[in-house]
Amino acid sequence: MASVKVWCILVLRFLLPHSYAHMDFFTSIGHMTDLINTEKDLVTSLKDYIKAEESKLEQIKKWAEKLDQLTDTATKDPEGFLGHPVNAFKLMKRLNTEWGELENLVLKDMSDGFISNMTIQRQYFPNDEDQAGAAKALLRLQDTYNLDTDTLSRGNLPGVKHKSFLTAEDCFELGKIAYTEADYYHTELWMEQALKQLDDGEVSAVDKVSILDYLSYAVYQQGDLDKAMMLTKRLLELDPEHQRANGNLKYFEYIMSKEKEANKSTTKTDSQTDKETKTKKKEPSKDYLPERQKYEMLCRGEGLKMTPRRQKKLFCRYYDGNQNPKYILAPVKQEDEWDKPRIVRFLEIISDEEIETVKELAKPRLRRATISNPITGVLETAHYRISKSAWLSGYESPVVSRINRRIQDLTGLDVSTAEELQVANYGVGGQYEPHFDFARANEPDAFKELGTGNRIATWLFYMSDVSAGGATVFPEVGASVWPKKGTAVFWYNLFPSGEGDYSTRHAACPVLVGNKWVSNKWIHERGQEFRRPCTLSELE
Repeated sequence: MASVKVWCILVLRFLLPHSYAHMDFFTSIGHMTDLINTEKDLVTSLKDYIKAEESKLEQIKKWAEKLDQLTDTATKDPEGFLGHPVNAFKLMKRLNTEWGELENLVLKDMSDGFISNMTIQRQYFPNDEDQAGAAKALLRLQDTYNLDTDTLSRGNLPGVKHKSFLTAEDCFELGKIAYTEADYYHTELWMEQALKQLDDGEVSAVDKVSILDYLSYAVYQQGDLDKAMMLTKRLLELDPEHQRANGNLKYFEYIMSKEKEANKSTTKTDSQTDKETKTKKKEPSKDYLPERQKYEMLCRGEGLKMTPRRQKKLFCRYYDGNQNPKYILAPVKQEDEWDKPRIVRFLEIISDEEIETVKELAKPRLRRATISNPITGVLETAHYRISKSAWLSGYESPVVSRINRRIQDLTGLDVSTAEELQVANYGVGGQYEPHFDFARANEPDAFKELGTGNRIATWLFYMSDVSAGGATVFPEVGASVWPKKGTAVFWYNLFPSGEGDYSTRHAACPVLVGNKWVSNKWIHERGQEFRRPCTLSELE
C-alpha cells in the first residue's frame, strides 16, 4: 500500500508543471500560455465553490421561510399553539436538535476544494519579478514604437485579435513600478494617464490623492518645480491634512524663493530663465546603447532606404545549393534581403509540421536566455535579452537531424562543428538588443571550450508570423528583416580572412503584438577550411 501511495505522488508531481516554478514567465509567451490553462482551472474551481455556497444558502433560506411562517402563527397565540401536544414536542425538538443542525450547516466551510486547488496552483504563479518584467516590457514597447499612454491604455495596437484596455489602477501600478526604478519620466506619463481616466469618470479602487502624491514628486525630480507645486496644491485641496504634501509644498516654496533671489543677482532676466526652463524637453534617461535611436527607428520601419541603384542588384532566384544533388531538380526559393553584408532569405524552407515538432521538443526545456559576459566569459541573464531558449541535438530527433542537413546542403558549410540548434521564444516585449554573434578581438576565449573557432555564419529560421514588431535589424547598415513563418535568413559573420564583419551587428526588436518563435544555427570556422578558403585581404 505504501508503494502505491509513493507511485501516486510521483505521478502527481509529473503531471504538475513543476519545471515552471519559478522560471521567469514574462520572458516567454510560450510558457505564459500554460498560465492561461491554470487560470481557467481556477475559474472552474471558483464556480464550483460558488455553486456549493449557493446550494448551502438555498437550504438556509428554505429553513428560514418555513420557520418564519411557523413563528408568525405561534406568536399570535402562544398558549393556544402549545396547547397542541404535537406543537409542544416539535418546539422542543427544533430547539434541541434542528437548530443545532442549522448551526452546523451555517458553519460548514464550502471553500475547502477551492482553497486546496489554490494552494497547489499558487506555487506555479508568476511572482513580483514577473509582474515588474511585464510592466517594464510595456514601457519598452512604448519607447521603441513611440506609443503614447492613451494608445496603450486603450489597447489600440496594430494586428491585435483580443483587444484589452488598462484601468486607472493598472496605469497606477505601471507608474509605481517605474517609480521604484527611479524612472520618473515614465512615472509621470502613467500617473498622468491614471489621473486622466479618473477625471473622465472611471470608478477605481485607487484614489486621486495617491496618484498626485507620486506624480508631483516625479515631476519635481525632473526639474519642473512649477508643475510640482500645482499638483501638490491640488492634492491638498483633496486632503488638506496630507503630511507629506504639506511638507513638500513648504519645501517647494522655499526652493522657488531661493531661485528668485539667485536670478536677481545674475544678469539673466526672469523671463529668460523661465523661457529656458519651459524649453527643457523631458525624455527617457540616456542609456548604455550608443545606437539606440537608429535601432528603434529600424524597429518601427523608419530605417535607411536603399538607393534604387543598390536595389537593382537584389534578386530573387531558384537556388540549388551550388548544384547540390538534392536541389538540382527541386531548387529552393531564395531572395536577397541586403547587399553589404549580404543577407539572403530562403522561402518555404521549413514546413509547419517540422516547426511544430521543434517547438514541442523545445518547450519543456525552455530556460531564460543568457549572454556570455565579455569580461568573465560566464553565461548570465541580461535585461536586454528577453526570451527563453533551448538547445536541440541532431541525434534526438530525425526532424532536427534533417534540418541540420538542410542547412549544410544549402550553405555549403560543414555543420558537424556547429553549435546545436537553438530554439528561442520571446516574452512580453521580447527582444535582444544590438550584439555581435562572433567573438571580437578582445574576447579571445569566447568559444575556447568548443575548440571549433569563431562563429563564421548565422542561419536563422522564423517559426512564426508576428503581428507587429519583432524585426531583425542591422543598425550599422540600416537593414530590417521582418519575420515570416517558414522562411530563414543567412549571413556570414566573418570575412573569408577570418576577420569579423562589424556590419553584422544586429538585434531582435521587441515583439509589439504576437508570439515570436525562432531557431538558429551558429556555424563555426573549424571544418570550413576548404569549403570557404581564406583570402589575402582582411576585408574579403
